[in-house]
Amino acid sequence: MRIMRFDRRTCSQARLTRDARFDGRFFIGVRSTRIYCRPICPVRAAKEENVTYFLTAAAAAEAGYRPCMRCRPESSPGTPAWLGTSATVGRALRLISEGGVEDKGIERLAARLGIGSRQLRRLFLQHLGATPSAVIKTRRLHFAKKLIDETALPFSQIADASGFGSVRRFNSAFRKTYGRAPSEIRRFSHSYRSFKSTDEYEFRLSFRPPFQWSAFQEFLAKRAIPGVEFVDSDSYRRTIAFNGCSGTLRVALEESKAGLRVQISLADPRWLFQIIERVRRLFDLTADPREISAHLVRDPLLAGRIKRRSGLRIPGSWDGLELAVRAILGQQVSVAGAGTLAGRLVERFGLKIGDTPPLTHLFPNAEQLAKANIEQIGLPKARAETIRTLARRVADGRISFDAVQDTEEFRSHLLEIPGIGDWTAQYIAMRALNDTDAFPSGDLGLMRAMSLSNAREIVQRAEAWRPWRAYAAMYLWQTNGAKAQTKRALGKLKVQASMFAG
Repeated sequence: MRIMRFDRRTCSQARLTRDARFDGRFFIGVRSTRIYCRPICPVRAAKEENVTYFLTAAAAAEAGYRPCMRCRPESSPGTPAWLGTSATVGRALRLISEGGVEDKGIERLAARLGIGSRQLRRLFLQHLGATPSAVIKTRRLHFAKKLIDETALPFSQIADASGFGSVRRFNSAFRKTYGRAPSEIRRFSHSYRSFKSTDEYEFRLSFRPPFQWSAFQEFLAKRAIPGVEFVDSDSYRRTIAFNGCSGTLRVALEESKAGLRVQISLADPRWLFQIIERVRRLFDLTADPREISAHLVRDPLLAGRIKRRSGLRIPGSWDGLELAVRAILGQQVSVAGAGTLAGRLVERFGLKIGDTPPLTHLFPNAEQLAKANIEQIGLPKARAETIRTLARRVADGRISFDAVQDTEEFRSHLLEIPGIGDWTAQYIAMRALNDTDAFPSGDLGLMRAMSLSNAREIVQRAEAWRPWRAYAAMYLWQTNGAKAQTKRALGKLKVQASMFAG
């Protein structure tokens, strides 16, 4: 169960220097105290001979170590989705994070992945150092600990929100893991006392630096759906719906620039775990910029771009259908034009939940879009039918955006719909499924940035970027956009200069 990805010397150096780049990549078990910590833990470093390194928190817990109360392992950025290069494990982890697995649901989880439960257990032990049951238990405990520290929720609601089902099981698990009752742990926390409303919750989510926050904001701002999303100078806000419960969320960069502050307004706290996991995917918080950059920087075309804007992330999506519809609306029109069409779609067919702009509507669901007269928003009939067909297939389950599917199979299902080509399918997989290797090779922006006009040549050049082609696309898009902004600014200056001269 010991660490498999890094050698002991690398781990030792990372913990002694408290290197934030390794936060969440491994955990430190101190044999003398039987406590496990993050590499950034502020306590005095233990002697090397007393330390054991683990690839995951679950592996440390399985070995009998308790979570540290100072560095709070539950607040780490999380294990990168590509850890161990096992697509099966990655899909299983995402399904677990979406709350789709119960204590006795390992057999069902394996069946959904198309393998046997014994094989799934073997893969988890090989790539994560812990069984699926141990991973589920540790994630559940970590989220419950986060709710204790960062909210004023009563323990009965925390037990429900973190998946324990009963306060008795919740208390028993905590005493066994932390050696203290939940009430004792809460007495050490002060942050939860600052909340004024029982329907508002605030969390801090860590990430591995660097994070190009301004570039991320700019990307989302250009594609924000009026009424549903809004990006201001320091935050991203949107309406959300989950299991019949609607609300809003706001995400901003912390002043320390070491994490994101997430504010959720929701009447039912049972869905907080799944909502937080969606936010993690939306902001690509489990990414490891160090590993990605080290691979991509070997190409001279990307080296300078990465040096100037290191830490670009792939903007995910809150809802896969919403992202897919927005992508279809963007076909053959400008980004701004697609935003206008999306705003009309929401105003005409979305559910209104407020009267005060900028957040007033929920994006229409699959059932609503499947029978909507979408041509009314000024969309060509063929493209409107493409959206309806997609919505029908989502509604009847033929297309889904869940975690267990193969991305190649997902794209093939999209390509069966008239009006969806390779660019759209790749873009949707990139943002809706967080496919790190998706690459819309026919994109005009990529062609300009790469100074190539043939999609086949672009694909050949991008082969060396696998499995991070999506990140390469982000670097090419961002730098291409920055050049366009500079060109427009210079044009304005020339106009102003000619006016002054006149």
